[in-house]
Amino acid sequence: MIRFFAAPIAATALLLAGAGNASAAGMIDFTGTSSTGYLGSGASPVPRSTVMYPTNYAPGTVIVNTTERRLYLVLQNGQALRYGIGVGRDGFRWGGVHRITAKKEWPDWTPPSQMLARRPDLPRHMKGGIENPLGARAMYLGSTLYRIHGSNEPETIGQAVSSGCFRMTNDDVSDLYGRVSVGTTVVVLNN
Repeated sequence: MIRFFAAPIAATALLLAGAGNASAAGMIDFTGTSSTGYLGSGASPVPRSTVMYPTNYAPGTVIVNTTERRLYLVLQNGQALRYGIGVGRDGFRWGGVHRITAKKEWPDWTPPSQMLARRPDLPRHMKGGIENPLGARAMYLGSTLYRIHGSNEPETIGQAVSSGCFRMTNDDVSDLYGRVSVGTTVVVLNN
């Protein structure tokens, strides 16, 4: 009787171990949460959810709350989609109202001169892709150096680690990217 159950249990264990290795290597997402079709999103430590969010801002407005480390997309009926984000570390947080002026899928990354002065070890340019720190999508904010973008480090979501940009998991940034357009108002609250 033990042998009868041992084979299916061993097969299941091998399948799960293989799935974990494939997911960890960025090969495939077995979580069932990715609807974007790209590889290696990583699970967010702060799950996306619909919440009550009474506000005077119009539906479609993006509100970034740097204190909460959350981004809200205002919906109808006093609700919003809430996403976890990574924000600027001490000295790099900011506030204001801007608009999304460009959107890019798998964007290239060219660190600004200010960042290169602080971190001369960074590459001068990096093509878009899974290893790129901007992740799967980027939305550029006005004439600033800042973006709402994906990340190849999903474990940083909910932390203050960036140089002023707002990081999201690749799955979350792809979801937001599909819901907003160029011209969308972005309100950054830095209390």
